[in-house]
Amino acid sequence: MNYKEYEDPEELKKLQRLSVDVLRELDRVCRLLDITYFAYGGTAIGAVRHGGFIPWDDDIDIIFLRKDFERFMAEAPAAVGDRFEVVSSRTEKYFPATNANLALKGTKCVPEEFDSNPYEYAISLGLYAYDVLIDDEKLLKKQIRATWFWGRLKFLCATGSPHIGIGGVTGALARAACHIIHGGLRLFHISPQWVQRKYDAAAMRYDATPTGRVADFADKDPVSWSATMEELFPPVEMDFDGVSIFLPHDYDTLLTRGYGDYMTWPPEDDRKNHYPSKLEFGPY
Repeated sequence: MNYKEYEDPEELKKLQRLSVDVLRELDRVCRLLDITYFAYGGTAIGAVRHGGFIPWDDDIDIIFLRKDFERFMAEAPAAVGDRFEVVSSRTEKYFPATNANLALKGTKCVPEEFDSNPYEYAISLGLYAYDVLIDDEKLLKKQIRATWFWGRLKFLCATGSPHIGIGGVTGALARAACHIIHGGLRLFHISPQWVQRKYDAAAMRYDATPTGRVADFADKDPVSWSATMEELFPPVEMDFDGVSIFLPHDYDTLLTRGYGDYMTWPPEDDRKNHYPSKLEFGPY
């Protein structure tokens, strides 16, 4: 189970309020720069089902077409307000993920699996990129294997204790292997930036061959989270806790493809959040 209830409900509400502040800034900057974005995953469900955060959720995810992601990464750092910063492997050596974040300066919100990582997460939005999903099944399988491999290796550059949803002997062996690989990466000075470049190259391998379908290769099952241009455009606006944000045009099809009956609340043992091991609100 990837879910832990907050002991103090007010702490979760405060984290959600500050996350919405970051979302408001992302929306402002994207409108200023004329960059299209979409609420993604549980954030889209929250907008549709709750008009904001899923009650137990504690993070916000945003996705862009690759060209818009790259424009955001290039232009947003100069456009965001003084309280915010764009963070990724391009700015932080030990940033552990393959995506990027828009972060609230002066805060900390560190997932448990990254406790030992030199980079400490702030209260942030996750920023992801859609890349072309190739039609050739064999090429696609190779691409998925490559992005999975480089993405997992990127995490292991940062931590030897990633979240592994497997119990018993298999889980114990997997955790031991992660510690060994993490130690080897450190021992041989494998650069996280080198691993990130390998991941990016694999994810963008077919971006020059538009197929009309895109996917998030940071996900373990990118096909389930794929989308066509017709499903994405034109975006629709929807309220998220007081911020008008954009969702894919056919969000119902995409959410059903990824989650099934997403309008029904899941049982507690199927809920997900990212309960932090370290949470500091700083000046807030």
